[in-house]
Parts: sequence; structure tokens; C-alpha cells
Amino acid sequence: MLLTAVLIPAEEGGFVAFNPETGTTTQGESVPEAIRNLREATELYLEEFPLAQTGQPLLTTFEVASHA
Repeated sequence: MLLTAVLIPAEEGGFVAFNPETGTTTQGESVPEAIRNLREATELYLEEFPLAQTGQPLLTTFEVASHA
């Protein structure tokens, strides 16, 4: 099953990792560690709450005006 990982640099260092399909969130000191932790957390979540596959995830970005 192909899922999405969104990684955001954490203020204290490392990364916060989020899976939007399930809502699972975790962290890691490096990108590989954050993804490993997210995979583990998501697998545990899916054992309790199976997810119907609805197609391939699509990830894009958008821009908003900044107000400095």
C-alpha cells in the first residue's frame, strides 16, 4: 500500500512525520528515522483500523501571500 509522508523540520531539531491518510504522526532525528517511525506507527494503526485503498496519493504545493 502506497501512503504519503509529510516531513517538517522540528524547532528542536529532527523532523516531525505525518501521514495524512491515517493521521498518524511521529518524529525522528533524521529523515530516514522519521520515515521508519512513521511506517511503524502507521502499520500499528492499520492493524486496528484498516484503510480501504482509494488510489494513488497526489501531493502538490501551493503558495499564499506572506504578511511581514
